Amino acid sequence: MRASFVHASALVDEGAEIGAGTKIWHFCHVLAGSRIGANCVLGQNVMVGPDVTVGDSCKIQNNVSIYKGVTLEDEVFCGPSCVFTNVLTPRAFVERKEEFAPTLVCRGATIGANATIICGVTIGCYAMVGAGSVVTRDVHGHALVMGTPACAAGWVSRAGERLGPDLVCPRTGERYRETEGRLELID
Repeated sequence: MRASFVHASALVDEGAEIGAGTKIWHFCHVLAGSRIGANCVLGQNVMVGPDVTVGDSCKIQNNVSIYKGVTLEDEVFCGPSCVFTNVLTPRAFVERKEEFAPTLVCRGATIGANATIICGVTIGCYAMVGAGSVVTRDVHGHALVMGTPACAAGWVSRAGERLGPDLVCPRTGERYRETEGRLELID
């Protein structure tokens, strides 16, 4: 098993778990109770936790904070400076830690740079959130969403390619079918 790498300027609190092959770069902080899977990369100035689960092979770019209540499944990509919220109606002078709403980012999803994910939503498998978008409701698997608030703009394949009307991935040749507003792989 390959050892993990933690840069000298990063902090990993006691009680956090770091998977084999994971790289944690400059000025990161992984708080107690958090679990980072194997073969992940946490870019500069990433904060995770407390009590957050990050799956295997995730890539979290610079300046991202992943708060309690957020779960990233395997192979999730978080673009630079994307934002996760943890309460719907924050006020500096009102304590709302009991109101943290769970947010789930499913396997293979991509969140673009500077996107904001409002707490309590689920981003489906292999979905793609465009840079700068604000996600205020659940995103179907393979959906491409963009804008403020984020709205459906098409479909993407597992390989991250935008699908045309034929729903065939131009990179892999995989074919998809749309059924009741959702996309499924057919071969």
